Amino acid sequence: MVKAFGYRTNGGPEVQEFLELDMPTPMPGELLVEVRSAGVNPVDWKIRQGLFGGASEGDLPAVLGSEVSGVVRGVGKDVDGFAENDEVFGSVAPGSGAFTEYTLVTANAAARKPPQVSFNDAATLPVAGATAYDGVTQLGLREGQTLLINGVGGGVGVAAAQIARDLGVNVIGTGSEDKRALVETLGATLVPSGDGVGERIRQIMPDGVDAIFDLAGGEALRAVADLVSDKTKLISAGDPSVGDLGGHMMERDRTSRVLEIVAQLVADGKLDPHVEDVRSLDEAADAVAAVEIGHARGKVVIAVS
Repeated sequence: MVKAFGYRTNGGPEVQEFLELDMPTPMPGELLVEVRSAGVNPVDWKIRQGLFGGASEGDLPAVLGSEVSGVVRGVGKDVDGFAENDEVFGSVAPGSGAFTEYTLVTANAAARKPPQVSFNDAATLPVAGATAYDGVTQLGLREGQTLLINGVGGGVGVAAAQIARDLGVNVIGTGSEDKRALVETLGATLVPSGDGVGERIRQIMPDGVDAIFDLAGGEALRAVADLVSDKTKLISAGDPSVGDLGGHMMERDRTSRVLEIVAQLVADGKLDPHVEDVRSLDEAADAVAAVEIGHARGKVVIAVS
């Protein structure tokens, strides 16, 4: 049996529990991975909550988590480029989860882990690192332009700030004051979020910014949307209402190509995922809570084995 952390019904933290599941079998296009580390993301608790639609009976129990690193222990049919014992990282296959000892990973959404990259760092790349890369590159900013990252203190924001900085783009980020030290190490300028955030940014950039990469959504998005005049440069990673403001949802690549690029950035020392909190699988509830409450600085990772 395989130990996992998940839920049997949608709801708040109270529905989370440890599960004992059968060893998964890789289907065509999938890898069986012995999990070393799993990244924790806001999308994990939102799925548990049912914010993207409630889980059907056939999908339960469900395992939390969506990105992992580990060692290949089985290869499904129609998979090229991977073999048993390969060290890999990637996104879990549909119906699978990350907070577990063994999981299934979609082969075309996985990549080999460079030896210079730790399992903990690699586990942050399929969701946070790749989302950051996709968002920054889609905006097509030139050297010397200014990007506002709305919600810079989380895993995606931390990665996006570094990727943009590497391109010669100036970065302003909104976030809580307690994340100032982290944000400033990224070469970014922190503007405290909350009431009056738009005016505080205008004090630094009277003419607004060249682009906005929104990672906060809701009222926080609406508070800054008018800071960019070219609405093609307003994108959000999670709030479809960005369309009502003239912007659009960012597009995800979700392929091995992007994973290989961001892993190389880590290997080259250009991208530090800033894994600030590592918990054991037994502490999975605490790891989810750190992200759900919003107190996490950088990335939270569950080290499974």
